[in-house]
Amino acid sequence: MPESFGQRLGRLRALHGWTQQALADRLALSRVAISHFEMGLATPSERTVILLAGLFRLEPHELVADTFYPEGKSLRLPSVAPRYSEVELQLALCARDLAWCERLPAARAETLLHWQTNLEQLQRNCVDLHERQLIQAMLAQLS
Repeated sequence: MPESFGQRLGRLRALHGWTQQALADRLALSRVAISHFEMGLATPSERTVILLAGLFRLEPHELVADTFYPEGKSLRLPSVAPRYSEVELQLALCARDLAWCERLPAARAETLLHWQTNLEQLQRNCVDLHERQLIQAMLAQLS
């Protein structure tokens, strides 16, 4: 028997260790909206499903498969969703550059300064606590 979309959402949220508020903050929604989705009192829009799929590292159709999500809405979902945030991208690029610095020590000082400046600016603009912690860890690695 298929599970409700709300049950799946609650299960995935719990697997990631997020509260309803933490998930709501990531999606720029209210905690009440997340609660209503999980209790089956509201159905998320296609846009919200795409955002949720990206957060859970799933494709939109994987997220709604075998649930009671409306078929008409699921037909309008794209086959892929963005899965990584700007913070994750910048941290991956920084790690790549640091690996190159191991091979090219002459570029190390300039590269470290570049990434320290960029990551400090990214941290000032970041509202997600987990991503702020990831940035802080990378900044510590740069020091």
